[in-house]
Amino acid sequence: MRCVVQRSGPAQVEIEGRISGAIDSGLVVLVAFAPGDTVKELEWMAHKLIHLRIFMDDQEKMNLSLQDVGGGILLVSQFTLYGNCKKGMRPSFMGSAAPDVAQQLYDQFAALLRGQWPSVAEGEFGATMNVSLVNQGPVTLVIDRESTS
Repeated sequence: MRCVVQRSGPAQVEIEGRISGAIDSGLVVLVAFAPGDTVKELEWMAHKLIHLRIFMDDQEKMNLSLQDVGGGILLVSQFTLYGNCKKGMRPSFMGSAAPDVAQQLYDQFAALLRGQWPSVAEGEFGATMNVSLVNQGPVTLVIDRESTS
């Protein structure tokens, strides 16, 4: 499982002219799944996102979590995070879970986040999306969780 996490001001996902999900501030999370990912990886990542200390405290240090500052999570599926560009000019996506498996994992992950956090907005799995955000800092992190099965 791989997430690209951005500390964000206003952010939204637009699909065919309609807003699918939006937050005023918080985290924009691009997520992809690998073959072998299980609920263990999803649970680990959900906990990590809510408790990750990347928001500024009074001393301008990244010391506060989403749990401390509030805000939302904008969750966007993005299988291209497992794109491998080592050979040739066209990325290979062999490291990404099959679409049917990835959709099940995405739905489970979104449900887990909603169960642990009051404000979760989403894109739409498999859709062509326009993602807009104000990256604050900028702060962008890549978080990997290898499957433990």
